[in-house]
Amino acid sequence: MDLNYTPEQNAFRKEVREWLAANIPAEPLQSFDTAEGFEQHREWEKTLAKGNWGMVTWPKEYGGRGCNLIEWLIFEEEYYRAKAPLRVNQNGIFLLGPTLMEYGTPEQKERFISKMASGEEMWAQGWSEPGAGSDMAAIRSKAIRDGDEYVINGQKVWSTRAVFADWVFCIFRTDADSERHKGLSFVFVPLDAPGVTVRPIPQLDGLPGFAEIFFDDVRVPVSNRLGGEGEGWNIAMATAGFERGLMLRSPARFQETAKRLVSLYREHANDIMDLSIENAVVKSYMDAEAYALSTYQTASRLMKGGKIGSESSVNKIFWSELDQLMHETAMSILASRAELLPSSPNAGDVGEWLDGFMFAQSGPIYAGTNEIQRNIIAERLLGMPRK
Repeated sequence: MDLNYTPEQNAFRKEVREWLAANIPAEPLQSFDTAEGFEQHREWEKTLAKGNWGMVTWPKEYGGRGCNLIEWLIFEEEYYRAKAPLRVNQNGIFLLGPTLMEYGTPEQKERFISKMASGEEMWAQGWSEPGAGSDMAAIRSKAIRDGDEYVINGQKVWSTRAVFADWVFCIFRTDADSERHKGLSFVFVPLDAPGVTVRPIPQLDGLPGFAEIFFDDVRVPVSNRLGGEGEGWNIAMATAGFERGLMLRSPARFQETAKRLVSLYREHANDIMDLSIENAVVKSYMDAEAYALSTYQTASRLMKGGKIGSESSVNKIFWSELDQLMHETAMSILASRAELLPSSPNAGDVGEWLDGFMFAQSGPIYAGTNEIQRNIIAERLLGMPRK
């Protein structure tokens, strides 16, 4: 792997940096877990789309730039370096979008992808159920075919962005007599459809970042199914690969946090007596750089025709536990000031660390719990027998 950027890649970086400098909002946006903040972020998504930066790896006909994965990594580095707003439609552009590219019909691609990239339609993820979290094969919600429609009944929970989103992509059991991973289908549901009830779930900070969704005789056309009937499990596994692998959590996110952690440590170094904190700062920085190099290596392999499989579970464990380590270390450095909320008059940028710390606690849970990921690694990568 050549670690030097080409002249074309350097020119691309310059273009990204200059566009972001000219277009990033002058004031930070409110949290996208509030109604006003969600709409502010929707407008930012539209701004990105106008510059064809909505999702740079997508084909130009869908609002992208046709960039390769190395260029995407460069874009992400500049995006986080510039402290641009977080992407509120990440369920759509990072998870559903790539899945649609692979499994969608031409009509589905035409209908959904451009509006997803532009922020016109925002997406939630509806996989988990009260009795089916990381074990999606235990899904019980049903979508039973009635002519050219599915009639949907059941419940989803921990649906990210569902409170303010326009659509949700779900896994339903379309064969009522099926068990486990058989008889599942991947279906899109508009959240304003009759029979859909969205109930907010407060996060640790009190904001409704999640929701539970109830489906009571909800009707959607069969054309809203992605892939064939009963193929939902395989398609969901492809989406999970995007979620655990490259696209959802780019290395730049953690590299920038590691740089902020180093600055925070230097600012408070004279007050720190515990040498383990210094060790944690060093480890955080090294691990963030190691994750970046590993991702560049994976991107290079994929560009040459390779595939990402069960090793995506290794990625997921690594970045989620790295995120926890960095924010726990920041909490130790800040001591009692770490308890200040972002809204506190004396918080300054301290509140950003508390926000990050609370969110980091969810990392080992979403995208499949780390316990499940370790099972996958043991069985599929190491060839160990099931208990």
